[in-house]
Amino acid sequence: MPLIEDLAALIGAENVLTGVDAARYGHEWTGKYHWQPNAVLRPANTGEVAAILSRANADGTAVVPVGGHTGLTGATEAEGALMLSLERMNRIREIRPEARIAIVEAGVVLSRLHEAAAEHGLAFPLTFGARGSAMIGGCLSTNAGGSNVVRYGNTRALCLGLEVVLADGRVMNLMSELHKDNSGYDLRDLFIGAEGTLGVITQAVLKLTPRPRAYATAMVALASLSDALSLLNRLQMDTGGAVEAFEYMPGRYMDRLAACRSDLREPFSERHEINVLVEVGATAPADATPLPDGTVPIARRLEETLAGLMEKGAVLDAVLAQNDTQRAEMWARREAAAEITLNRHPLVDTDLAVPLDRVETFLTRMQARLAALDPKAEDMVVAHLGDGNIHYTAYPSSNDPAKHDAIREAVEDVTAELGGSFSAEHGIGLSKLPSMRRRKDPVALSTMRAIKTALDPKNILNPGKTLP
Repeated sequence: MPLIEDLAALIGAENVLTGVDAARYGHEWTGKYHWQPNAVLRPANTGEVAAILSRANADGTAVVPVGGHTGLTGATEAEGALMLSLERMNRIREIRPEARIAIVEAGVVLSRLHEAAAEHGLAFPLTFGARGSAMIGGCLSTNAGGSNVVRYGNTRALCLGLEVVLADGRVMNLMSELHKDNSGYDLRDLFIGAEGTLGVITQAVLKLTPRPRAYATAMVALASLSDALSLLNRLQMDTGGAVEAFEYMPGRYMDRLAACRSDLREPFSERHEINVLVEVGATAPADATPLPDGTVPIARRLEETLAGLMEKGAVLDAVLAQNDTQRAEMWARREAAAEITLNRHPLVDTDLAVPLDRVETFLTRMQARLAALDPKAEDMVVAHLGDGNIHYTAYPSSNDPAKHDAIREAVEDVTAELGGSFSAEHGIGLSKLPSMRRRKDPVALSTMRAIKTALDPKNILNPGKTLP
Protein backbone atom coordinates (compact mmCIF):
# COMPACT_ATOMS: atom_id res chain seq x y z
CA MET A 1 0.00 0.00 0.00
CA PRO A 2 1.34 3.48 -0.86
CA LEU A 3 0.42 4.81 2.59
CA ILE A 4 2.36 2.10 4.42
CA GLU A 5 5.29 2.54 2.07
CA ASP A 6 5.31 6.29 2.69
CA LEU A 7 5.19 5.78 6.45
CA ALA A 8 8.00 3.23 6.31
CA ALA A 9 10.09 5.81 4.46
CA LEU A 10 9.29 8.36 7.19
CA ILE A 11 10.14 6.30 10.29
CA GLY A 12 12.02 3.25 8.99
CA ALA A 13 10.54 -0.03 7.80
CA GLU A 14 11.55 -1.75 11.04
CA ASN A 15 9.19 0.56 12.92
CA VAL A 16 6.14 -0.23 10.81
CA LEU A 17 4.67 -3.54 12.00
CA THR A 18 2.06 -5.48 10.04
CA GLY A 19 0.50 -8.94 10.07
CA VAL A 20 1.82 -11.31 12.74
CA ASP A 21 4.33 -8.68 13.89
CA ALA A 22 1.42 -6.47 14.93
CA ALA A 23 -0.51 -9.26 16.67
CA ARG A 24 0.45 -8.30 20.23
CA TYR A 25 -1.12 -4.88 19.68
CA GLY A 26 -4.45 -6.39 18.61
CA HIS A 27 -6.07 -6.79 22.02
CA GLU A 28 -6.27 -5.08 25.37
CA TRP A 29 -5.53 -6.36 28.85
CA THR A 30 -9.07 -7.55 29.67
CA GLY A 31 -9.25 -9.74 26.56
CA LYS A 32 -12.72 -8.36 25.80
CA TYR A 33 -11.71 -6.50 22.63
CA HIS A 34 -9.74 -7.94 19.70
CA TRP A 35 -8.84 -6.34 16.38
CA GLN A 36 -6.45 -6.40 13.44
CA PRO A 37 -4.71 -3.07 12.86
CA ASN A 38 -3.67 -2.05 9.38
CA ALA A 39 -0.20 -1.34 10.79
CA VAL A 40 1.50 -0.38 14.04
CA LEU A 41 3.75 2.68 13.80
CA ARG A 42 6.53 3.27 16.31
CA PRO A 43 7.87 6.84 15.91
CA ALA A 44 10.99 7.98 17.74
CA ASN A 45 10.22 11.67 18.20
CA THR A 46 7.61 14.41 17.90
CA GLY A 47 8.66 15.24 14.33
CA GLU A 48 7.89 11.70 13.22
CA VAL A 49 4.51 11.77 14.99
CA ALA A 50 3.72 15.02 13.18
CA ALA A 51 4.72 13.55 9.82
CA ILE A 52 2.59 10.45 10.40
CA LEU A 53 -0.50 12.44 11.30
CA SER A 54 -0.02 14.87 8.42
CA ARG A 55 0.16 11.96 5.98
CA ALA A 56 -2.75 10.05 7.55
CA ASN A 57 -4.90 13.18 7.64
CA ALA A 58 -4.32 13.78 3.96
CA ASP A 59 -5.74 10.31 3.24
CA GLY A 60 -8.42 10.45 5.95
CA THR A 61 -6.94 7.34 7.56
CA ALA A 62 -7.83 6.56 11.19
CA VAL A 63 -5.01 6.71 13.77
CA VAL A 64 -5.33 5.20 17.25
CA PRO A 65 -2.68 6.18 19.84
CA VAL A 66 -1.58 3.41 22.22
CA GLY A 67 0.58 3.33 25.33
CA GLY A 68 1.09 0.40 27.70
CA HIS A 69 -1.97 -1.72 26.78
CA THR A 70 -3.39 -1.41 30.31
CA GLY A 71 -6.78 0.07 29.38
CA LEU A 72 -10.06 -1.45 30.53
CA THR A 73 -12.62 0.17 28.20
CA GLY A 74 -11.60 -0.71 24.64
CA ALA A 75 -10.17 2.76 24.03
CA THR A 76 -7.38 1.42 21.77
CA GLU A 77 -9.54 -0.79 19.54
CA ALA A 78 -8.14 -0.23 16.03
CA GLU A 79 -9.71 -2.56 13.47
CA GLY A 80 -8.25 -1.60 10.08
CA ALA A 81 -6.68 1.55 11.52
CA LEU A 82 -3.12 2.68 12.07
CA MET A 83 -1.97 2.25 15.66
CA LEU A 84 0.48 4.87 16.87
CA SER A 85 2.63 3.40 19.63
CA LEU A 86 4.61 5.88 21.72
CA GLU A 87 6.80 3.15 23.25
CA ARG A 88 10.04 4.38 21.62
CA MET A 89 9.44 7.92 22.90
CA ASN A 90 10.48 6.92 26.39
CA ARG A 91 13.04 9.49 27.49
CA ILE A 92 12.99 11.28 30.81
CA ARG A 93 14.39 14.49 29.42
CA GLU A 94 14.95 16.36 32.65
CA ILE A 95 14.30 16.25 36.36
CA ARG A 96 14.65 19.58 38.13
CA PRO A 97 14.63 18.97 41.88
CA GLU A 98 14.55 22.64 42.90
CA ALA A 99 11.49 23.34 40.76
CA ARG A 100 10.10 19.87 41.54
CA ILE A 101 9.24 19.07 37.94
CA ALA A 102 9.98 16.29 35.48
CA ILE A 103 9.95 16.73 31.70
CA VAL A 104 9.17 13.40 30.07
CA GLU A 105 8.11 11.85 26.79
CA ALA A 106 4.76 10.13 26.52
CA GLY A 107 6.20 6.61 26.34
CA VAL A 108 7.89 6.72 29.75
CA VAL A 109 6.61 3.86 31.91
CA LEU A 110 5.15 5.09 35.19
CA SER A 111 7.33 2.93 37.46
CA ARG A 112 10.46 4.21 35.70
CA LEU A 113 9.48 7.78 36.52
CA HIS A 114 8.92 6.69 40.12
CA GLU A 115 12.47 5.36 40.26
CA ALA A 116 14.00 8.42 38.61
CA ALA A 117 12.22 10.82 40.97
CA ALA A 118 13.24 8.74 44.00
CA GLU A 119 16.91 9.26 43.12
CA HIS A 120 16.35 12.94 43.95
CA GLY A 121 14.36 12.28 47.13
CA LEU A 122 11.15 13.13 45.27
CA ALA A 123 8.07 11.28 44.07
CA PHE A 124 5.67 11.32 41.18
CA PRO A 125 2.72 10.28 43.33
CA LEU A 126 0.42 8.73 40.73
CA THR A 127 0.33 4.99 41.41
CA PHE A 128 -1.79 1.93 40.66
CA GLY A 129 -1.35 -1.78 40.00
CA ALA A 130 -0.36 -1.42 36.32
CA ARG A 131 2.45 1.05 37.04
CA GLY A 132 5.02 -1.36 35.59
CA SER A 133 3.53 -1.11 32.10
CA ALA A 134 1.28 1.96 31.97
CA MET A 135 2.83 4.91 30.13
CA ILE A 136 2.60 8.61 30.92
CA GLY A 137 0.75 9.36 27.68
CA GLY A 138 -1.95 6.86 28.57
CA CYS A 139 -2.19 8.16 32.14
CA LEU A 140 -2.73 11.68 30.81
CA SER A 141 -5.13 10.60 28.07
CA THR A 142 -7.41 8.87 30.59
CA ASN A 143 -6.76 11.28 33.49
CA ALA A 144 -5.80 8.20 35.52
CA GLY A 145 -6.55 8.09 39.22
CA GLY A 146 -5.18 5.27 41.36
CA SER A 147 -4.64 4.89 45.07
CA ASN A 148 -3.17 8.26 46.06
CA VAL A 149 -5.85 10.60 44.69
CA VAL A 150 -7.01 11.36 48.23
CA ARG A 151 -3.78 13.30 48.81
CA TYR A 152 -2.45 14.29 45.39
CA GLY A 153 -5.39 14.30 42.98
CA ASN A 154 -5.80 12.68 39.55
CA THR A 155 -3.20 12.91 36.76
CA ARG A 156 -4.63 16.27 35.67
CA ALA A 157 -3.63 17.76 39.03
CA LEU A 158 -0.06 16.56 38.52
CA CYS A 159 0.51 18.10 35.07
CA LEU A 160 1.78 21.61 34.32
CA GLY A 161 2.29 21.42 30.58
CA LEU A 162 1.94 19.31 27.43
CA GLU A 163 3.20 18.97 23.91
CA VAL A 164 0.44 17.79 21.58
CA VAL A 165 0.39 16.89 17.90
CA LEU A 166 -2.92 17.78 16.25
CA ALA A 167 -4.75 15.70 13.67
CA ASP A 168 -3.25 17.64 10.75
CA GLY A 169 0.31 17.25 12.04
CA ARG A 170 0.72 20.67 13.63
CA VAL A 171 2.58 20.65 16.95
CA MET A 172 1.02 22.61 19.82
CA ASN A 173 3.57 23.70 22.42
CA LEU A 174 1.84 23.88 25.80
CA MET A 175 4.99 22.88 27.71
CA SER A 176 4.49 25.42 30.47
CA GLU A 177 6.42 25.02 33.71
CA LEU A 178 4.24 27.62 35.40
CA HIS A 179 1.91 27.11 38.34
CA LYS A 180 -0.03 30.22 37.31
CA ASP A 181 -0.93 31.12 33.73
CA ASN A 182 -4.17 32.93 32.89
CA SER A 183 -3.41 33.58 29.22
CA GLY A 184 -6.68 32.45 27.73
CA TYR A 185 -8.34 29.06 27.50
CA ASP A 186 -6.69 26.23 29.42
CA LEU A 187 -5.99 24.05 26.40
CA ARG A 188 -3.83 21.67 28.42
CA ASP A 189 -6.84 20.35 30.32
CA LEU A 190 -8.72 19.87 27.06
CA PHE A 191 -6.34 17.10 25.98
CA ILE A 192 -6.00 15.43 29.39
CA GLY A 193 -8.75 12.80 29.57
CA ALA A 194 -9.61 13.07 25.86
CA GLU A 195 -8.36 9.53 25.13
CA GLY A 196 -6.43 10.57 22.04
CA THR A 197 -9.52 11.87 20.22
CA LEU A 198 -8.31 15.50 19.99
CA GLY A 199 -4.55 15.15 19.62
CA VAL A 200 -1.58 12.94 20.44
CA ILE A 201 0.28 13.84 23.63
CA THR A 202 4.02 13.51 23.03
CA GLN A 203 5.62 15.23 26.05
CA ALA A 204 4.59 16.54 29.45
CA VAL A 205 5.81 18.70 32.31
CA LEU A 206 4.85 16.89 35.51
CA LYS A 207 4.82 17.95 39.14
CA LEU A 208 6.99 16.09 41.63
CA THR A 209 6.37 16.02 45.37
CA PRO A 210 8.56 15.38 48.41
CA ARG A 211 9.05 11.68 48.85
CA PRO A 212 7.68 10.52 52.22
CA ARG A 213 10.46 9.73 54.66
CA ALA A 214 8.29 7.18 56.41
CA TYR A 215 4.97 5.41 55.94
CA ALA A 216 2.47 4.20 58.47
CA THR A 217 0.35 1.47 56.90
CA ALA A 218 -2.41 -0.61 58.46
CA MET A 219 -5.28 -2.93 57.70
CA VAL A 220 -8.29 -1.86 59.73
CA ALA A 221 -11.61 -3.61 60.34
CA LEU A 222 -14.47 -1.25 61.17
CA ALA A 223 -18.05 -1.53 62.31
CA SER A 224 -19.48 0.50 59.40
CA LEU A 225 -18.54 2.64 56.43
CA SER A 226 -19.65 5.67 58.44
CA ASP A 227 -17.03 4.75 61.02
CA ALA A 228 -14.50 4.41 58.19
CA LEU A 229 -15.23 7.96 57.03
CA SER A 230 -14.89 9.21 60.59
CA LEU A 231 -11.49 7.50 60.76
CA LEU A 232 -10.43 9.15 57.50
CA ASN A 233 -11.43 12.61 58.70
CA ARG A 234 -9.81 12.07 62.08
CA LEU A 235 -6.54 10.97 60.48
CA GLN A 236 -6.57 13.91 58.06
CA MET A 237 -6.82 16.29 61.03
CA ASP A 238 -4.25 14.45 63.15
CA THR A 239 -1.68 14.25 60.31
CA GLY A 240 -2.24 17.54 58.55
CA GLY A 241 -3.75 15.89 55.46
CA ALA A 242 -1.05 13.23 55.10
CA VAL A 243 -3.38 10.30 54.34
CA GLU A 244 -2.06 8.88 51.06
CA ALA A 245 -4.49 6.01 50.57
CA PHE A 246 -7.77 4.81 52.04
CA GLU A 247 -8.86 1.65 50.24
CA TYR A 248 -12.04 -0.30 50.98
CA MET A 249 -12.20 -4.08 50.62
CA PRO A 250 -15.44 -5.65 51.90
CA GLY A 251 -15.85 -9.15 53.26
CA ARG A 252 -16.85 -10.63 49.90
CA TYR A 253 -13.69 -9.23 48.33
CA MET A 254 -11.63 -10.90 51.06
CA ASP A 255 -13.47 -14.19 50.46
CA ARG A 256 -12.67 -14.02 46.76
CA LEU A 257 -9.06 -13.10 47.51
CA ALA A 258 -8.69 -16.14 49.78
CA ALA A 259 -10.11 -18.40 47.07
CA CYS A 260 -7.98 -17.01 44.22
CA ARG A 261 -4.78 -16.00 45.95
CA SER A 262 -4.01 -18.41 48.76
CA ASP A 263 -0.45 -17.03 48.80
CA LEU A 264 -1.76 -13.80 50.36
CA ARG A 265 -2.49 -14.28 54.04
CA GLU A 266 -5.78 -12.99 55.40
CA PRO A 267 -5.21 -9.82 57.42
CA PHE A 268 -7.25 -10.80 60.50
CA SER A 269 -7.93 -13.97 62.44
CA GLU A 270 -11.67 -13.62 61.79
CA ARG A 271 -13.80 -12.37 58.90
CA HIS A 272 -14.96 -8.74 58.88
CA GLU A 273 -17.38 -6.98 56.55
CA ILE A 274 -15.60 -3.60 56.46
CA ASN A 275 -11.86 -3.75 55.75
CA VAL A 276 -9.78 -0.69 54.95
CA LEU A 277 -6.16 -0.33 53.92
CA VAL A 278 -4.94 3.02 55.24
CA GLU A 279 -1.57 4.59 54.55
CA VAL A 280 -0.13 7.83 55.89
CA GLY A 281 3.04 9.37 54.48
CA ALA A 282 5.34 11.56 56.57
CA THR A 283 7.63 14.08 54.89
CA ALA A 284 8.65 16.10 57.97
CA PRO A 285 11.71 14.78 59.86
CA ALA A 286 9.86 15.22 63.16
CA ASP A 287 7.22 12.71 61.98
CA ALA A 288 9.62 10.28 60.33
CA THR A 289 12.71 10.12 62.59
CA PRO A 290 12.63 7.10 64.93
CA LEU A 291 12.31 7.85 68.64
CA PRO A 292 14.72 6.40 71.24
CA ASP A 293 12.49 3.36 71.66
CA GLY A 294 12.64 2.71 67.90
CA THR A 295 9.08 3.72 67.08
CA VAL A 296 8.37 6.16 64.26
CA PRO A 297 6.18 9.13 65.30
CA ILE A 298 3.80 8.87 62.34
CA ALA A 299 3.26 5.16 63.01
CA ARG A 300 2.72 5.83 66.71
CA ARG A 301 0.14 8.50 65.84
CA LEU A 302 -1.75 6.08 63.62
CA GLU A 303 -1.61 3.38 66.28
CA GLU A 304 -2.90 5.75 68.97
CA THR A 305 -5.74 6.93 66.77
CA LEU A 306 -6.79 3.37 66.00
CA ALA A 307 -6.52 2.37 69.66
CA GLY A 308 -8.78 5.25 70.70
CA LEU A 309 -11.42 4.31 68.16
CA MET A 310 -11.14 0.67 69.16
CA GLU A 311 -12.08 1.60 72.71
CA LYS A 312 -15.20 3.29 71.32
CA GLY A 313 -16.13 0.23 69.26
CA ALA A 314 -15.73 1.92 65.86
CA VAL A 315 -12.56 -0.04 65.05
CA LEU A 316 -12.95 -3.79 65.49
CA ASP A 317 -9.40 -4.87 64.71
CA ALA A 318 -6.22 -3.43 63.25
CA VAL A 319 -2.84 -4.68 62.07
CA LEU A 320 0.01 -2.22 61.50
CA ALA A 321 2.84 -2.98 59.08
CA GLN A 322 6.09 -3.31 61.04
CA ASN A 323 8.39 -3.36 58.00
CA ASP A 324 8.47 -2.96 54.23
CA THR A 325 7.65 -6.64 53.67
CA GLN A 326 4.44 -6.40 55.66
CA ARG A 327 3.52 -3.15 53.92
CA ALA A 328 4.04 -4.78 50.51
CA GLU A 329 1.85 -7.70 51.57
CA MET A 330 -0.97 -5.33 52.52
CA TRP A 331 -0.74 -3.58 49.18
CA ALA A 332 -0.63 -6.89 47.30
CA ARG A 333 -4.12 -7.66 48.61
CA ARG A 334 -5.48 -4.45 47.16
CA GLU A 335 -3.57 -4.59 43.89
CA ALA A 336 -4.91 -8.07 43.14
CA ALA A 337 -8.31 -6.45 42.56
CA ALA A 338 -8.32 -6.58 38.76
CA GLU A 339 -7.00 -10.14 38.74
CA ILE A 340 -9.62 -11.55 41.09
CA THR A 341 -12.53 -9.44 39.82
CA LEU A 342 -12.19 -9.86 36.05
CA ASN A 343 -11.41 -13.59 36.00
CA ARG A 344 -15.02 -14.60 36.57
CA HIS A 345 -17.69 -14.50 33.84
CA PRO A 346 -20.21 -13.30 32.88
CA LEU A 347 -19.65 -9.91 34.45
CA VAL A 348 -20.74 -6.29 34.27
CA ASP A 349 -17.89 -4.08 35.43
CA THR A 350 -18.36 -0.41 36.30
CA ASP A 351 -16.19 2.46 37.51
CA LEU A 352 -18.14 5.22 39.21
CA ALA A 353 -17.78 8.02 41.73
CA VAL A 354 -20.18 9.38 44.35
CA PRO A 355 -19.71 11.89 47.18
CA LEU A 356 -17.75 10.31 50.01
CA ASP A 357 -20.66 10.27 52.44
CA ARG A 358 -22.89 8.46 49.93
CA VAL A 359 -20.75 5.39 49.23
CA GLU A 360 -22.65 3.32 51.79
CA THR A 361 -26.00 4.49 50.38
CA PHE A 362 -24.94 3.50 46.87
CA LEU A 363 -23.97 0.00 47.98
CA THR A 364 -27.20 -0.50 49.93
CA ARG A 365 -29.43 0.69 47.10
CA MET A 366 -27.52 -1.20 44.43
CA GLN A 367 -27.70 -4.43 46.37
CA ALA A 368 -31.50 -4.17 46.39
CA ARG A 369 -31.66 -3.19 42.70
CA LEU A 370 -29.43 -6.11 41.66
CA ALA A 371 -31.53 -8.60 43.64
CA ALA A 372 -34.69 -7.32 41.95
CA LEU A 373 -33.17 -7.56 38.46
CA ASP A 374 -31.43 -10.90 38.91
CA PRO A 375 -32.02 -12.77 42.19
CA LYS A 376 -29.19 -15.20 41.45
CA ALA A 377 -26.61 -12.52 40.61
CA GLU A 378 -23.70 -11.70 42.90
CA ASP A 379 -21.52 -8.63 43.14
CA MET A 380 -18.01 -7.57 44.07
CA VAL A 381 -16.82 -4.20 45.30
CA VAL A 382 -13.48 -2.54 45.84
CA ALA A 383 -13.21 1.21 46.31
CA HIS A 384 -10.88 4.16 46.66
CA LEU A 385 -12.92 5.19 49.68
CA GLY A 386 -10.88 8.32 50.24
CA ASP A 387 -12.14 9.88 46.98
CA GLY A 388 -15.51 8.13 46.52
CA ASN A 389 -14.45 6.00 43.54
CA ILE A 390 -16.24 2.64 43.55
CA HIS A 391 -15.35 -0.30 41.30
CA TYR A 392 -18.65 -2.17 41.31
CA THR A 393 -18.80 -5.49 39.46
CA ALA A 394 -21.93 -7.61 39.06
CA TYR A 395 -21.91 -11.28 38.09
CA PRO A 396 -25.24 -11.96 36.34
CA SER A 397 -26.73 -15.45 36.29
CA SER A 398 -26.77 -15.57 32.49
CA ASN A 399 -25.17 -14.13 29.37
CA ASP A 400 -28.35 -12.29 28.37
CA PRO A 401 -27.18 -8.91 26.96
CA ALA A 402 -30.49 -7.27 27.88
CA LYS A 403 -30.02 -8.28 31.51
CA HIS A 404 -26.45 -6.99 31.50
CA ASP A 405 -27.57 -3.64 30.12
CA ALA A 406 -30.37 -3.45 32.69
CA ILE A 407 -27.81 -3.94 35.46
CA ARG A 408 -25.57 -1.26 34.01
CA GLU A 409 -28.51 1.14 33.75
CA ALA A 410 -29.40 0.40 37.37
CA VAL A 411 -25.86 1.32 38.41
CA GLU A 412 -26.21 4.54 36.43
CA ASP A 413 -29.60 5.28 38.00
CA VAL A 414 -28.38 4.88 41.57
CA THR A 415 -25.21 6.83 40.80
CA ALA A 416 -27.21 9.70 39.31
CA GLU A 417 -29.63 9.71 42.26
CA LEU A 418 -26.65 10.34 44.53
CA GLY A 419 -25.07 13.08 42.42
CA GLY A 420 -22.31 10.85 41.10
CA SER A 421 -20.57 10.06 37.81
CA PHE A 422 -20.77 6.81 35.83
CA SER A 423 -17.08 7.17 34.94
CA ALA A 424 -14.39 7.90 37.51
CA GLU A 425 -10.89 6.93 36.37
CA HIS A 426 -10.86 4.37 33.55
CA GLY A 427 -12.09 6.60 30.74
CA ILE A 428 -14.94 6.02 28.28
CA GLY A 429 -13.43 4.13 25.34
CA LEU A 430 -16.03 1.85 23.76
CA SER A 431 -17.55 0.20 26.81
CA LYS A 432 -19.09 3.36 28.30
CA LEU A 433 -20.49 4.86 25.10
CA PRO A 434 -24.05 3.73 25.96
CA SER A 435 -23.68 5.39 29.36
CA MET A 436 -22.45 8.59 27.72
CA ARG A 437 -25.45 8.52 25.39
CA ARG A 438 -27.90 8.02 28.24
CA ARG A 439 -26.37 10.14 30.99
CA LYS A 440 -24.19 12.95 29.69
CA ASP A 441 -25.84 16.35 29.51
CA PRO A 442 -26.97 16.86 25.86
CA VAL A 443 -25.52 20.37 25.73
CA ALA A 444 -22.22 19.04 27.03
CA LEU A 445 -22.20 16.34 24.34
CA SER A 446 -22.97 18.91 21.67
CA THR A 447 -20.11 21.08 22.88
CA MET A 448 -17.73 18.14 22.92
CA ARG A 449 -18.69 17.26 19.34
CA ALA A 450 -18.07 20.85 18.27
CA ILE A 451 -14.59 20.74 19.79
CA LYS A 452 -13.87 17.40 18.13
CA THR A 453 -14.98 18.74 14.75
CA ALA A 454 -12.90 21.88 15.11
CA LEU A 455 -9.69 20.02 16.00
CA ASP A 456 -10.19 16.88 13.93
CA PRO A 457 -12.61 17.67 11.07
CA LYS A 458 -11.83 14.42 9.22
CA ASN A 459 -12.35 12.37 12.43
CA ILE A 460 -9.10 10.44 12.07
CA LEU A 461 -8.04 10.47 15.75
CA ASN A 462 -9.32 7.44 17.67
CA PRO A 463 -12.71 7.56 15.91
CA GLY A 464 -15.73 6.00 17.57
CA LYS A 465 -14.39 6.41 21.11
CA THR A 466 -15.47 8.69 23.98
CA LEU A 467 -18.22 10.45 21.99
CA PRO A 468 -21.37 8.42 21.24
